[in-house]
Amino acid sequence: MINDQQQTDIKYIGAALDLAQKGVGLVSPNPLVGCVIVDDGGNVVGEGTYEREGVTHAEIIALQKAGERARGATAYVSLEPHAHHGKTPPCTDALVNAGIKRVVAPIEDPNPLVSGKGFAQLRERGVEVTTGVLAEEAAKINEKFICWHRRHRPFVHLKLATSMDGRLAIDASVSTLLSGPKAIERVHELRHEHDAILIGGNTAVVDDPSLTDRSGRERLRPLTRVILDNRLRLPAESKLATTAREIPTLVYSNCLDLESVDRLSDLGVVVVPIERGARNLRGVLADLCAREVQSVLVEGGSAVAGAFLDARLVDKVTMILSPVLIGGPTAPVAVGGKGAAALGDILRLEGVTCTEHGTDIEITGYPQDIA
Repeated sequence: MINDQQQTDIKYIGAALDLAQKGVGLVSPNPLVGCVIVDDGGNVVGEGTYEREGVTHAEIIALQKAGERARGATAYVSLEPHAHHGKTPPCTDALVNAGIKRVVAPIEDPNPLVSGKGFAQLRERGVEVTTGVLAEEAAKINEKFICWHRRHRPFVHLKLATSMDGRLAIDASVSTLLSGPKAIERVHELRHEHDAILIGGNTAVVDDPSLTDRSGRERLRPLTRVILDNRLRLPAESKLATTAREIPTLVYSNCLDLESVDRLSDLGVVVVPIERGARNLRGVLADLCAREVQSVLVEGGSAVAGAFLDARLVDKVTMILSPVLIGGPTAPVAVGGKGAAALGDILRLEGVTCTEHGTDIEITGYPQDIA
């Protein structure tokens, strides 16, 4: 049974998590952090959100607002406060110096510079520390940051828009818009959450997409566009190529045709040579990680989706189903690749949610077996 203190902790950690989410699109590759300071009388005396990479942290903002009222208060923080000197001084020092008597934080920071050290330092200096409150919810909010540190690669979110019979288009050579306006709004919300968006060369040629974040929400860095294109087929007149000087555009390829490379490079496209080319998904992710890309939304076609799933490199799957049926032998299926050879090889999802967007249905879940 939950006691009064536990109910209070859940309430204010929930508030800290809500504050943390205000930083979506603004703080990557750093974590989303929110802080609420509550005095002994149960009054909120300070709140803060980390909203800009490299600037004042949520705890410091909340402490500044609280002032002297922070003395003897409890700080509810969505993630373990850091105890090292990075771009900013340690938040643990600020909490202790302000007279905070108790810190409640759901989970450790996965960054090895921080992990466990912040909690340990607070305890050593006489601050009571409570962890584990709404831990699952806190981990989900920072799932991209956690993956980036623990798996040493970007978080990969596969998004597919399909008909009810699992087809992507009428034909592989025909661009087909299946989703309704509400679902399209949702797609741009997903794009806003990520640092990069990735497609294959065929999708780039057939659909001629812009691959931009049109959510209307502020973001610190532009959405990086990534194309896997071993044949360097991206047309010079395509939307991607003609806007490459304004929007970061990377093409991963093992093509050594200097004329093709120069053609794209002259337009501002960054051609990244990679061993085994676009098929080397781990190499692509490693290079993106080095570029401080924390998360990738994969919107590629059947082959790209199948390749990522076969490699067990998908952390999250979202399928948007439109109430249409296509059928026929030429309509491409949502997922290609090798697929499952036996029932035991089937990739199962957990934590599945279903949401309606107009006439379309979003199904999102987390693969159980990932690398």
